[in-house]
Amino acid sequence: MNFTLRARMASEFLGTTFLLMAVVGSGIMGERLAAGNVALALLANALSTGAALAVLILVLAPISGAHFNPVVTLAMNATGTLAWREAPAYLLAQFSGAFAGVATTHLMFGLPLFFASTRARSGFPQLWSEVVATFGLMFVIWGCSRFQSSAIPWAVGAYITSAYWFTASTSFANPAVTLARSASNTFAGIRITDVPGFVLAQLLGAGAATLFFRWLVPVNARQAEG
Repeated sequence: MNFTLRARMASEFLGTTFLLMAVVGSGIMGERLAAGNVALALLANALSTGAALAVLILVLAPISGAHFNPVVTLAMNATGTLAWREAPAYLLAQFSGAFAGVATTHLMFGLPLFFASTRARSGFPQLWSEVVATFGLMFVIWGCSRFQSSAIPWAVGAYITSAYWFTASTSFANPAVTLARSASNTFAGIRITDVPGFVLAQLLGAGAATLFFRWLVPVNARQAEG
């Protein structure tokens, strides 16, 4: 079934909104209930985010592809899966949805709609973590889309849950999520001054994964097996 661009924008907006609600909301709730136990708060944050992401992809992928992430959209553009002329609409929906998710979550927890984060996430280990996290995310997406497309929701959700723990940055891996989290001075926040480095690292990781997978599974080989 072919959906209009407006419908796909609505899908990307809603999916990204709920993704941020899961990320920020579970961070706030986890921190409040963990009584100072940061590991427990992070576990709650990771499980909630991974589960929500899997469900959102499962529900919305048939409509828009369930990108919820500018680097996914740009990678799809670069490989011809999505037309470049549609990229601005997808990106607008994702970034606006991310901020809507932050505002909605803050309202649920009695916080200001937006308030700048003071949580520092800087330095080479953090940036390298974002390269690795985004490389892994895109590699999971490319691999599953080629060999196990029905597994994408569960694979992406599981990967993000795991990457929360094996990366020093807790795996943002998403420019829209990163920017929106700078407007939340909560457990999930990031200083606005640290955002550009994270976004650059995410773009590098996504680009490297896309190029590597295209080398690993050339187009002609994919067509032959398809």
